[in-house]
Amino acid sequence: MTDVRMTTALEPDGAPRLAGLDILRGIAILGILFMNINDMGGSLWASFDDPRHLGWSGADQVAWFLRDVLANGTARCMLEMLFGVGMVILTDRAADALQASVQVPAGRGRRTLRWLFGDWAVMRGYYARNLVLFAFGLIHLFVLLWPGDILHTYGIAALVAFLFRRLGPKALLGIGLLLALAQLFGAGYNLNQAQTRIATVARLQDRIAHKQKLTKDEAKQLAKAEKRKKERAKDKAETVKRVAIEDKARAPATATFASWASSAWSTILVVWGVADSVGEGMFLEPLFIWEAASTMLIGAALFKWGIIQGRRSRAFYLKTMLIAYAIGLGGRAYTAYVVMRWDDYPYMVYALGEVTRVLTTIGHISAVYLLLGTAFGARMLKPFEAAGRTALTIYIAQTVICLWILYPPWGLGLYGRQGWMALMLTALAVNALLLVWANWYARRYGIAPVEWAWRSIIARRFLPFGKRRKAGDIPSPGAIPAT
Repeated sequence: MTDVRMTTALEPDGAPRLAGLDILRGIAILGILFMNINDMGGSLWASFDDPRHLGWSGADQVAWFLRDVLANGTARCMLEMLFGVGMVILTDRAADALQASVQVPAGRGRRTLRWLFGDWAVMRGYYARNLVLFAFGLIHLFVLLWPGDILHTYGIAALVAFLFRRLGPKALLGIGLLLALAQLFGAGYNLNQAQTRIATVARLQDRIAHKQKLTKDEAKQLAKAEKRKKERAKDKAETVKRVAIEDKARAPATATFASWASSAWSTILVVWGVADSVGEGMFLEPLFIWEAASTMLIGAALFKWGIIQGRRSRAFYLKTMLIAYAIGLGGRAYTAYVVMRWDDYPYMVYALGEVTRVLTTIGHISAVYLLLGTAFGARMLKPFEAAGRTALTIYIAQTVICLWILYPPWGLGLYGRQGWMALMLTALAVNALLLVWANWYARRYGIAPVEWAWRSIIARRFLPFGKRRKAGDIPSPGAIPAT
């Protein structure tokens, strides 16, 4: 599949780019709006409670089901994998450049000196890059008021993933899967315990109904199960209350900028583990970092095997797509089905969420490379290359357009007025606009605005926007990439 391995553009510093990776990044960054727009156009807390809060007409049900099965979490997963790819590419380039510029003496201390002068410098540069990204994420959170920001999470997760960058693909995949499967086994254990409690309560209550006396241990089991039931009911009531508070703080009829900002900041802090007026914090950020780091390692392994950049055969991608979709989409479709039963039962399929998310994403990647292997598919996907080159700017632009124009207390004031289908169509329209802009911009300039700000801070100087560089403009040998 040589067409997708072709270098089609250069970074401003002369580093080459691969069209296939840019296309995947462009698809992922545009796809992520379909996951975010419901939390921008409606209550974010409703995502923790009941999707029917945003509307449940026949069209809304179709839109929610397709979104949940085909896309939910996969855009984020693809970005995490590509972050792992970027880690390998960037650190390898930096290490090669340093090895060429630093003379390490031969002899007994060679390995130690190489670590001191080579890997340490690479680590320092990569950590600085991602700490700046983390700072950008904080601005996205607290200034642009988007509690669903991923930049700060990826900035920290990348610091963890870096520690494994020199491992081979089998080790990277093994560690990544081990971290992912820890979520599977943890969720599976909790779900099994919940199912056991439900069965125990039903059995003991049946005995009580038949005037049978319980033992002390059985009475304790029943009391413990009832206590857990009350705790779950309390958590659900707190979420419902947070939904109502957020609706009031953001709905145009009752909201102000101060109420909106206060609601967003409160949501961020609750997710981070800080209690609010409603209840305790959730302390979810470590789980987000865990997920991102594990998927980055999987992405790094796929890159070292040549899979994620399109170096395998069409037969390989076809087989991979069919297997990944059969398990991934099958599991996700069944999960969506049981969610729509609204019986609040802890189905064991919920534990497979991370497995089906990763497999569905691999299926999407395989489908992209199958399309890129055809003339029609290459023409159809070519515009997404520009979106991949301007991904960070597009991500921030999605927030500005949605949170600050479409759904704030001012502007169009559409918060809470759209159901699932309308939200998905709005995301499609916003993405179409951004895709057109990305292609217009990429034909004229070499670096997008937010990328320029990020890399200028890393480089400690103002980088030129410049014209787009072509692949034939070969940089000088040994040039150290600014990225």
